Amino acid sequence: MIVDGVEAEVPAGATVLDVVRAAGGYIPTLCFDERQDPFGACRVCLVAVDGRTVPACTTPAREGMVVDTGDERSRRVAANVVELVLSELPEAPAEHTELASVARHFGLGEPRWTGAVHRIRHEDDHPYLSFRHELCISCGRCVRACDEIQGTFALTATGRGFDANVAAGIDEGFRRSACVSCGACADTCPTEAIGEVVLLSMLEQAS
Repeated sequence: MIVDGVEAEVPAGATVLDVVRAAGGYIPTLCFDERQDPFGACRVCLVAVDGRTVPACTTPAREGMVVDTGDERSRRVAANVVELVLSELPEAPAEHTELASVARHFGLGEPRWTGAVHRIRHEDDHPYLSFRHELCISCGRCVRACDEIQGTFALTATGRGFDANVAAGIDEGFRRSACVSCGACADTCPTEAIGEVVLLSMLEQAS
């Protein structure tokens, strides 16, 4: 297949995202984690394939495809998605997070839209994990990490639209849930909504 004008190999079972990354290209993502099954929820990995805008992470690669990762329409839609996500946060994401990196890729600063932001709600009752609910962007990565990687099923997606979030157990908090403190949720979180207590303390001291 052709990626940005250059021929690239198409391994059996690969997605467009797989092929582009193997060819040395970059496509931003938020709901994708290579350790998990592709989810295709965030629509940040949009590219043009044969002139159509598609999510790269869930689109199977096939011989003869022509992929344009810099397609103007795809990039504009993806950038608007990220800006909408940023507009709902009560504070800008920390510079070292994936969300901040993706925002920089699209050249985004302060969101153009102002309105309701998520209320600040912290869970600090667990000895190893901290959950800042207001930074949750409902990408689903923590829930799938708990399910697919650890097999614990301690986390659940809750709510819809603006009220979408994640809960541990039946919204009873990490300490009283089935959480085994593996840290898979914190490791995959692109915003540090869920973080390891020791690591967060070190980052705060460094800043």
